[in-house]
Amino acid sequence: MKLDVRMSGLGGQGMVTAANLLGMAAVNDGNYGIVIPFFGAEKRLAPTESYVRISSQKVYEKGEVGHPNAIMVFHPEVITKGKCYTMPFYEGLRPNGLLIINSAQPLLSPEDARTMAKLNVTVLYVPASEIALEVADTELATNMVLLGGLVGATDVVTLAGLEKAIAQRFGGAKFIASGTTAALDDVLKRKYSKLQELLGKNMTAISKAYDLVKAMVSEGAPIAGRREVTCTTQRA
Repeated sequence: MKLDVRMSGLGGQGMVTAANLLGMAAVNDGNYGIVIPFFGAEKRLAPTESYVRISSQKVYEKGEVGHPNAIMVFHPEVITKGKCYTMPFYEGLRPNGLLIINSAQPLLSPEDARTMAKLNVTVLYVPASEIALEVADTELATNMVLLGGLVGATDVVTLAGLEKAIAQRFGGAKFIASGTTAALDDVLKRKYSKLQELLGKNMTAISKAYDLVKAMVSEGAPIAGRREVTCTTQRA
C-alpha cells in the first residue's frame, strides 16, 4: 500500500492540520507516514500546500510531493484563479489518480477535463464547506470533510485510526507547525464547550463525506473507474 497526497488551498483552511491527522492515522494503523507542510507568507487566504506520503513500508523520501496519486483541492480558487504554488494545480498527478475538489459543481475547464480523462483520473466533487457548516457549524471543519472523502475513496487509513489521531491532536499537548496553525486549533477548541464535542463534530464531518463517497461506490463501478463524480448531501 502506498499513497502520495498533495493538498492545495488557501491559508486558514486547515491543510497543515489535515495532513498531520492523515499521517498520524497511518501510523495508528500500523503503517508509515511523512508529513511536509509548505507555505509562503503565513497569512489567511495565502496559497498553501501540504504533502503526505503513506506506505506499508518505511518512507525515506522527504520534501514536496511532485507526483501524487491524489490531489485534494480545498478552495475553488485554486482552480478558477490559479491560487496555488504548483501550476497547473494538477501538475504531476499520476495516471489512474484521484482529484478531490471542494465544490458542489464541476469546475474544470474543458481542456483540464480532457487532460484528466487522458490520465484516467477520477474527479470527485465534494461540497465540503457546505457539509462542514451543516454538521459541525463551522467552515473550519472543511478539512475534516475532505479527509472523509479521501478515506472513502481510497481506504488509505481507517476511520478508527483517524479518530485516534484527532484525539491525539486536539486532546494532548498543543501541536505547533506554525503560529497560524496553533491559533486555528485554539479557535476550534474555544468553539466547543467540551473537548468531546469537538471530537464528535469532527468525526461526524468525516463520516458524512465518507458515507457519501462509499454510497457512490455501491451504486455502480468503483470510484477509481469513474471520470467525474459529484457527491451531494441528498445521498447521505
